[in-house]
Amino acid sequence: MSHKPMFARFVFLFIILAPEFSIGKTYVYKYEAHLLGGLPEEGLARAGVKIQSKVFMSAVGVDTLMLKLVDPEIFEYSGIWPTDAFIPATKLTSALLAQLTTPVKFEYANGVVGRMYAPAGVTETVMNIYRGLLNIFQLKIKKTQNVYELQEPGVQGTCKTHYVISEDTKADRILLTKTKDLNQCQEPIIKDIGLAYLQTCPECLANGKALKGASAVKYTMKPAATGTLILEASSSELIQFSPFNIINGAAQMEAKQLLTFLEIQSHTVQPIKADYLPRGSLQYEFATELLQTPIQLLRIRNAEAQIIEVLNHLVTFNEVKVHDDAPLKFIELVQLLREVRYESIQTLWTQYSQRPDYRHWILSALPAVGNHVTLRFIKEKYLSDELSDADATLALVASVHMVTADLEAIRLVESLISSRKVQEHTLPREVVMLGYGTLVYKYCVENPTCPSELLRPILNITLNAVAQADHDRLVIALKVLGNAGHPGTLKTIMKLLPNFGTAAANLPHIVHINALLAMRNIAKREPKLVQDVAIQIFSDKTLSSELRMVAAMVLFETKLPMGLVTVLADTVLKDSNLHVGSFVYTYMKAMTKNTSPDLASVAAACNVAVKLLSPKFDRLSSRYSRTFYLDVYQNPWLMGAAASAFYINDAATLMPKGVLAKARTYLAGAYADVLEVGVRTEGIQETLLKIPALPENADRITKMREAMKALSEWRADPKSQPLASLSVKFFGQEIGFVNIDKAVVDDMIEVSFFPNHKFKMIKKIFLKLLQSGFAMHYVKPLLLAEVRRILPTAVGLPMELSFYTSAVAATSLEFHAKVTPPLQQNFHLSQLLNSDISLKAAVSPSLSVHTFAVMGVNTALLQATVVSRGKVYTIVPAKIEANLDRIKGNYKLHLVPVPNIDKIASVLVDTFAVARNVEDLPAVKVTPMIPAAWPSKPIIESSLLSGLASSLAGDMSTSTEIIRNDLPNQVPRTQKVPKAYERKVCALLESFGVKACTMIQSRNALFIRDSLLYAIVGNHVVWVEVSRVPDPVIEKIEIEIQVGKEAAQKIVKIINQSGEELLEDGNVLMKLKKILVPGPKNRTASISISSSESTRSSSILSSGSSSRRKSKMIDGGSSSISSSSRLSSDSSSRSSVLSKEVYEMKFTKNHVHQHPISTSQGNSRSSASSYESIYNKDKFLANVVDPTVTILIRPVRADQKVDGYQIAAYYDKVNFRMQLIIANLVPNNHWRMCADGFMLSQHKLMAKVNWGLECKQYQTEITAETGLVGKDNAVRMKLKWEKLPSNMKRYAEQVSDYMSKFAVDLGVNLAKANNPQKEIKLSVAITSDTRVNFELKTPRRTWSKFGMKLPISLPSGDTAAEIETMQDSWIDKIIYMVTKAHAAECILKKDKVITFNNRKFRNEIPNSCYQVLAQDCSPELKFIVLLRKDQGQDNNQINVKIADIDVDLLVKNNNILVNINGVEIPLANLPYQHPTAQIQIRRRGDGIALHAPSHGLQEIQFDINALKVKIVDWMRGQTCGLCGKADGEIRQEFLTPNKRIADNAVSFAHSWVLSGKSCRDASECFMNLQSVKLEQQLIFHGQESKCFSVEPVLRCLSGCVPVRTTAVTVGYHCVPADSDLNSDGLSSILEKSIDLRETAEAHLSCSCTAQCS
Repeated sequence: MSHKPMFARFVFLFIILAPEFSIGKTYVYKYEAHLLGGLPEEGLARAGVKIQSKVFMSAVGVDTLMLKLVDPEIFEYSGIWPTDAFIPATKLTSALLAQLTTPVKFEYANGVVGRMYAPAGVTETVMNIYRGLLNIFQLKIKKTQNVYELQEPGVQGTCKTHYVISEDTKADRILLTKTKDLNQCQEPIIKDIGLAYLQTCPECLANGKALKGASAVKYTMKPAATGTLILEASSSELIQFSPFNIINGAAQMEAKQLLTFLEIQSHTVQPIKADYLPRGSLQYEFATELLQTPIQLLRIRNAEAQIIEVLNHLVTFNEVKVHDDAPLKFIELVQLLREVRYESIQTLWTQYSQRPDYRHWILSALPAVGNHVTLRFIKEKYLSDELSDADATLALVASVHMVTADLEAIRLVESLISSRKVQEHTLPREVVMLGYGTLVYKYCVENPTCPSELLRPILNITLNAVAQADHDRLVIALKVLGNAGHPGTLKTIMKLLPNFGTAAANLPHIVHINALLAMRNIAKREPKLVQDVAIQIFSDKTLSSELRMVAAMVLFETKLPMGLVTVLADTVLKDSNLHVGSFVYTYMKAMTKNTSPDLASVAAACNVAVKLLSPKFDRLSSRYSRTFYLDVYQNPWLMGAAASAFYINDAATLMPKGVLAKARTYLAGAYADVLEVGVRTEGIQETLLKIPALPENADRITKMREAMKALSEWRADPKSQPLASLSVKFFGQEIGFVNIDKAVVDDMIEVSFFPNHKFKMIKKIFLKLLQSGFAMHYVKPLLLAEVRRILPTAVGLPMELSFYTSAVAATSLEFHAKVTPPLQQNFHLSQLLNSDISLKAAVSPSLSVHTFAVMGVNTALLQATVVSRGKVYTIVPAKIEANLDRIKGNYKLHLVPVPNIDKIASVLVDTFAVARNVEDLPAVKVTPMIPAAWPSKPIIESSLLSGLASSLAGDMSTSTEIIRNDLPNQVPRTQKVPKAYERKVCALLESFGVKACTMIQSRNALFIRDSLLYAIVGNHVVWVEVSRVPDPVIEKIEIEIQVGKEAAQKIVKIINQSGEELLEDGNVLMKLKKILVPGPKNRTASISISSSESTRSSSILSSGSSSRRKSKMIDGGSSSISSSSRLSSDSSSRSSVLSKEVYEMKFTKNHVHQHPISTSQGNSRSSASSYESIYNKDKFLANVVDPTVTILIRPVRADQKVDGYQIAAYYDKVNFRMQLIIANLVPNNHWRMCADGFMLSQHKLMAKVNWGLECKQYQTEITAETGLVGKDNAVRMKLKWEKLPSNMKRYAEQVSDYMSKFAVDLGVNLAKANNPQKEIKLSVAITSDTRVNFELKTPRRTWSKFGMKLPISLPSGDTAAEIETMQDSWIDKIIYMVTKAHAAECILKKDKVITFNNRKFRNEIPNSCYQVLAQDCSPELKFIVLLRKDQGQDNNQINVKIADIDVDLLVKNNNILVNINGVEIPLANLPYQHPTAQIQIRRRGDGIALHAPSHGLQEIQFDINALKVKIVDWMRGQTCGLCGKADGEIRQEFLTPNKRIADNAVSFAHSWVLSGKSCRDASECFMNLQSVKLEQQLIFHGQESKCFSVEPVLRCLSGCVPVRTTAVTVGYHCVPADSDLNSDGLSSILEKSIDLRETAEAHLSCSCTAQCS
């Protein structure tokens, strides 16, 4: 058999396969296309467009064709698919007929569409329709393959396309199928608006997609003599979208095209008489859809007039409250302003700028317009002083974030930066500069190849600021570079960092911090470049710990690879800085629990690193720097949230140095850092608590500095300027920051204490407001979100996904006041306290928010979209009348009903399909997504993408209409449609005539598919209504408070032992006297508790009031508070051992239960009998005393009936008893609450709280008493009950269960127990003034904790005595107790030292020489504590230099002596109070205590056996000396004066010795610190060397000989043996590096000859 014919056919096939059109002929086709959007299931609403027409195509030259549409028609669709039909858009077709029938010219060669040409009168929208048609003819045929892939250009861009070619030999047809994956396009045609701040998360999309599309075209072609003829082409395109992952259900846009060959005509299509201009290629061109919002379609004929009409509507209908449609009208105003030119805006401004109500709406709308026209307008109006700083700042902040970032907008802001007015005003300058960086960032997102020259103005500012040492300006410039995030600026930023540029050495610490933070946005584009810089900063251990932690924070945000995570772990493992280690470790530990996909690789690496680091860092306390990270991510929904906080504290102080917190959200495969707040608190604690200013005393400074000169190579710590700062970022862009330094604080204080003339002015304004009242109305509209993604479809019409949120908030306030007697011009504020003041106020806040999520076709001509709309509206009006009479102790408040407003809040969410066109706007058709009646046939759900290439166009040829989506793999299923959910809950407060109702209605598509998207689709309504009931008629609600003697006159219902009596109008006092005349009735009956429950028909107000009574705890003398033990909160093993002791706390009463007043009771009587006897004697105090306070809450009824509630408080001074009675005023209503409190002794309090019918339904008993647990003072509280409401018990159990989940994390021991079922007992033992043990027993659990640290020092023992001197200043007392609780303590016992950081070492004290025990190591030198021990003495003595005094504390003959400035102060004359400074010296037991908290010294305790030095919390990290820095860095404890870390305790202790000056010095200190030479020479680095110590060694002065010595290991630096070291060389040797360590001899005591010099 010959194969030649078959071979010939294949050759023929591949040679002439491309379609060809003969010159001089017209090919006639029928064309139909539709585009439908909605959910894939039938029976739901869809919206769409259909186009049908005849198509005439003629070849008018070589590779040039003419295309003309004949009889085109446009149809709209908004209905239930597929039962409803398309509706002709007759008016729109007529309006576009001229354009649609205009022939267009295009190039066509070898199946590829080239350039297109059309007259200028054809709009881009119509051109895109032509492109959709010509896209069918786009065929790239390979002559040697029948199955292949390539990147093919088309309407949607250049996308991956798959070809399959076959031949039907019987029918003599060529079959070709072409499919496209729209998610794999090299050059996709997509327009994003408002998405510049989003970061793509590829890892999030690994298991799901938010947007996916594919298309398929099936061709049937016939070979002909002149070429291949397309007989039929059917195209199907499907685009799915769901923000919650399309796997869980998605909305879709379905495009279908059908092109059917009809005939060939002999004439040709002729072009019209017009110039045919180039109109681009086959690729889609964006047109008017960029200006058209998809939520409403406007026919704009006269934009200026329409703007005025909308303005009038907004001003008129939002005067009192926000109109419901205000947000939508505001969006309409914004859209209209986008259509007009600059001159029109100028005209509008000229007309309305002097009318505040109109002006405000215009200024709010202009930034939302988002083009450079409005940006230019705002700029020019500000520079011409037509806008205030406040107006301009608000407008510019919004403008730079909403404006389209193009070169014109960037140039406008650049010129604004250089303007003189902006430079002179701080706030506008910062806003404009930060906004410039934001614009550059947005521009570079759209144009990734943007040049760094855009930031040249900022780089110049940076260089000038460095040259001029203008650090504030430099910080702003760095923040701008940080906003821009351009990699081209990295080199400039690096020059400002240590180790990268010489300029960095002269820059302050805050500049280094901001330089590092500026790299965070750069890391989003070039993470590796930033990692290289940050890892070098982090690894340099000589840099400040804060800078290194910030470098680590920057590294964390670059998605570190495994290698760098290991480098970080290894660095901190070998690092001695615990703050840096804790910071890195806590981040890694938190990251191990990460669930977000983008950080999964980092989490895996951290999981390994944590195992290496946990043994070293897992037990560090919370005072060390830490990182917190928490996230929740739902992978099936592609959504989640994460929160992180960086807590930087390099000195372990109570307040951190800085905190940075941010929140991130994940949605639809992208994420954004929505909000970030940075707070820097360095110096604030010190500024608030220390002395306002150190005394300018030259002698004091001189003495302290002279003492410091005696230290070898002492260097003061750099003192940072006390500074607080706050910065705020939205979506990764800093929008503002504020620095608060001392100058700002001083200005605030000056404003607070007004000068006399300012105070008079304020009083005058205040008086005018009181006399005439005032009214104000404020409204603020905002376009909160405008997020859009526009992409073309195969039909040529655009598909848009958009999200809009607009809000309008308003409030109205009216205020009137009347003062009797009237105030005079020169009134004093105290006069108001003695006046009768009547107030009337009305406030009406309201809010309306509209949110739209849209998918569909959006052009300026037509819209066919599916919309999910959310509307929130709330208004809460209130009218208040008050009368305040302080003289009579009467205070009345009237709540007046507001008429005509019932519904105070409503939420509406609905989903619908809408179709409309600009030529016939009244004919808009809106169809709810879920129809009221569901079709009876099965629900058909399409499998959208599988098998698309082979089956999308299976049976399109069977009908002239495009067939429904009847795919082979459809799965029919039948579901019963549930009824809509509807629930209404109402609460009736009959006493106050108020009815509150909440209505919830919901009808969604969950019955179709159980997914989040289908739950949203439908109609949901929630509203809250508060209305007045018709009966009874309530005129107002009155709240009256009467205090003092007149309280009895306000009693309405008297409750006593005789029962209760409702007093009518009349003399209340007379009726009270009748009741009180017989005297107290001696009743002996005990309280009877009724077990039966009564049902009340009336509603009961559940309210509570509690009164607190403080009693002073008296030490019985048999116990003392242990304060000497040092507890470690970090020791978990110790805690576990002691937990059993805490669990078994045994409380012992240390008092006799006896009522303090009653003498008729014997000492043996129990507290219960004392309580019962008092209670039974007078069950209700109304029998014996008048009420102290009466509160009436009652409605003023039209029928004059008594209603409401009465609260009466009684106090019996004789029996130390307080009673509170709450009663319902309705006659025959016996509900009440009774609370009784008794002080049975100075050690015990008891209370009973009963409520219900006649206070007998529910009873509780509370007891509080003092005692002992072991030897520790303790307090115990018990709560007992007989019966409680079931709801109360259920809620209590829920709270207990919830708290038990966190018990272990909080270090609380929790054990199940079978405790008494109707009792809760809390025991607290005070082990020291800052630590307690507690045990809480509930019916099912026992909670306990030993050594719990308190945030405040308890006012007991020594603390109580110390705060007594502060007189009545509660603020000073609280501050003192807080500072004392957080003070760092250093202890010296003989020669044993326990540092502030709790490190212990032995100090070999040299004889007669002072050592620096502790000092303020900052340049301020607020205090110095010196230690000395003379030869032959066993006791230490100290010298304290503080303020302008020298205090010597020493022991002589076993007696403590106190010398102040050389003058002995007898102990009998103590306490000593400094005449000007806050310094006090007082006796403390057998010793002396010095207090100077405002100077940094919390306390110095000195006695014969020990010495304690305590510094305040804000001094942590600022001290030095033997006690250390108090910064928590225990590994860096041995810090010498020259900032070296000594290798051993002896070398460290000797480095803090004040050297003697002469052997004849009266101080008898005959030693100094000096570098010593190593006795033997050695071979070092291959040559003979001599070595000198770089750590000074204590040696006797010249002419003196050592009496006592010790060995010390020091570091040596070696030089060649032939080196000549003079005295200058030896002095600089202390700065050299350490080559080796050897032992040297240190002198501790010296003896000098009489001939010494």
